[in-house]
Amino acid sequence: FTSDDANVLMGTGASAGVVRGPARVALGPADFGRIRAGDIIVCPSSNPSWVPVFTVAAGLVTNTGGILSHAAVVAREFGLPAVVGTGDATTRIADGRLLEIDGTKGTVHLL
Repeated sequence: FTSDDANVLMGTGASAGVVRGPARVALGPADFGRIRAGDIIVCPSSNPSWVPVFTVAAGLVTNTGGILSHAAVVAREFGLPAVVGTGDATTRIADGRLLEIDGTKGTVHLL
């Protein structure tokens, strides 16, 4: 998925909903302490160790994965809007950047 707009990343809508919040780029468990309520987690992928931070996040964006990935399944369980499989979100999105994600359409807008 690609977009002609440099401020739009495309992925797979994995968990429905639209949310705005600051990006929190987290590459692994060492970054969990920086995640605050209302943050949109931007990460390479997820596994069960990520579940505790999903409870405080407002949304989720991953580089890899599809609708059956761990991130997608857990995001749906928590009612967390999520866009997965963007390819390069962790390198294109600056930590703290305001985002709007649409987990139905699979879009990430850099605001």
